[in-house]
Amino acid sequence: MAIIHRTTLSPTKLELVAPWLTTRPWYRGAGAAPVLSRSGGFRLDDPRGEVGLEFMVVTDESGERPVSYHVPLTYRGAPLDGAEDALVGTTEHGVLGRRWVYDGVHDPVLGTELLALLQGRAEPQAQSLTDTPDPTVAVRFDGAEVVTGPLATTVADDADGTRMTMAVGTDAGDARLTVQVSRVLRPGAPPPGAATGQVTAGWRHTDGEEIRAVFASLHVTASTGG
Repeated sequence: MAIIHRTTLSPTKLELVAPWLTTRPWYRGAGAAPVLSRSGGFRLDDPRGEVGLEFMVVTDESGERPVSYHVPLTYRGAPLDGAEDALVGTTEHGVLGRRWVYDGVHDPVLGTELLALLQGRAEPQAQSLTDTPDPTVAVRFDGAEVVTGPLATTVADDADGTRMTMAVGTDAGDARLTVQVSRVLRPGAPPPGAATGQVTAGWRHTDGEEIRAVFASLHVTASTGG
């Protein structure tokens, strides 16, 4: 269970994310520095209680129209080996001390728990409350096979978002799955292609309107019997 502390972060999450965001191929800004606000999101629990897992929505108001981005982040008490390129930055937590903040799609703990969520095996948690499920996060899973855990993951960013390709073991043998993570959130617009699993969540627009979109979808790309 993740414990949410009411304390300070220096620099703040938005101060860390803003410069990193401009380096992403899916960033829609046109040269101006982003002007960010937190708009919503949810969390997942790390079963071992070591890594913070947050699926944050930030809205950039630097352009003609606001653009909302889905930014999965992980928070660790020590550096993640081999993930230097995925480091968003470090911050000083008022209770926990120094925290290493990563682009969560590159963190194996987030990959494991996101896959569990997409199959209905993990319960989404409220973003800012301890031990409080978030019933507004909707999960649809149409698959029959239960994945036992990622064995290897490759991550690719492009203008449309992030693809996490996983080699996994299932009840029926080995499989290769793709988790498509939406980055630019588009209300009511699911990613292309038939999805085996899908996570839909909401956030608040700058004018106060409640909006929902697909945050992540699961696609079976290949499978072999075992």
